[in-house]
Amino acid sequence: MSTIKNHVQLIGNVGQEPTVTNLESGKKVARFSLATNENYKDSKGEKQTDTNWHTVVAWGKTAEIIEKYVNKGKEVGIVGKLKTSTYETEEGNQRYVTEVEANEILLLGSK
Repeated sequence: MSTIKNHVQLIGNVGQEPTVTNLESGKKVARFSLATNENYKDSKGEKQTDTNWHTVVAWGKTAEIIEKYVNKGKEVGIVGKLKTSTYETEEGNQRYVTEVEANEILLLGSK
């Protein structure tokens, strides 16, 4: 049961070209935005789409796959977990950032 405590699965389209950074340790980290769409019918019976944006971060081998094969518009499946971090602004306000840390990626759609 412990494997589903913090488990995220998303299928969506990449919103921007991934940024890949090579760290001093030799590891790679990739970041990109992912749009997921939910379709429904409103009270008038008209089809509506609700789009949610997610920030995805991947490390190591997963980042290398993203660097080679993922680009803007590509449909991908992501498996990972939510990670929240905090930071303080110059004005002294505390901000929270929640990201999806991907440990698996599935390349979908056409080539």
